[in-house]
Amino acid sequence: MMEKKIMVVGAGLMGSGIAQVFALAGIPVILNDRTEEDLTRAKNFITKSIQSMLKREKYLTEDEERIHTSIQYSTNIEDGKNVDLVIEAVPERIELKQHVFKQLDHIVQPNAILASNTSSLSIAAIGSVTNRPDKVIGMHFFSPVPIMKLLEIITSIETSGETLERIKEYGTAISKETVIAQDYPGFIVNRILLPMMNEAAFLVMEGTAPEEIDRGLKLGANHPIGPLRLADECGLDTTLYALESLYEGFGDSKYRPCPLLKRMVEAGRLGRKSGKGFYDYH
Repeated sequence: MMEKKIMVVGAGLMGSGIAQVFALAGIPVILNDRTEEDLTRAKNFITKSIQSMLKREKYLTEDEERIHTSIQYSTNIEDGKNVDLVIEAVPERIELKQHVFKQLDHIVQPNAILASNTSSLSIAAIGSVTNRPDKVIGMHFFSPVPIMKLLEIITSIETSGETLERIKEYGTAISKETVIAQDYPGFIVNRILLPMMNEAAFLVMEGTAPEEIDRGLKLGANHPIGPLRLADECGLDTTLYALESLYEGFGDSKYRPCPLLKRMVEAGRLGRKSGKGFYDYH
């Protein structure tokens, strides 16, 4: 089964990383995005990642060759009509993901599984626009995908047991450790992690220095990275959207996004990717 082909839709950092780990396992991948420019950027991401892994002696030279030969770059989503698995990795907006899934449902062969890399959105809602909700599942990878060992698998109330088993097999094939989560906002990791990052933002709003908060968590809770540095790495816009999804999904005030976090996103302070967040990256 693992020789079958997959398609990744969305060639940003996450999509590129997902394509890379499947290609490393020798599974042929179509990496799809809208423009040649998007795909060129993805090729550069993957090449840089491979070089970094070679330098750290995590990859062998034959791994590099296998990755490059296993990935096909495409701007035509119909190139994936015969694949066995599609993983969607487009921005975290429910309307956008539903649009992609509706399109995929019409294009891709009926036995294929359609998976979303969403970090917090409803798998049931994403699957509801398809004629195969039993074959829709969440595959939430963590960044950077080639390094992080975890794959969070999310089953909706419609996902079949067979679909889950097939995805667990894919997880094993790409050397990921898997946890099975239920289809509620934030799943497992973000359900616990996001409120911590949000609480750290409240502390900053109240006047505590980001360095003090991160140092406290690293030394006091043995975390490898502080919550604010992590929020900057994830992107403060992504963090805010995920928090809003938790708040809306549960209607519980404990998930209310910190006003400072909202203001920072409105000001374009998005973390490392914009050069400034809780820390300055210029």
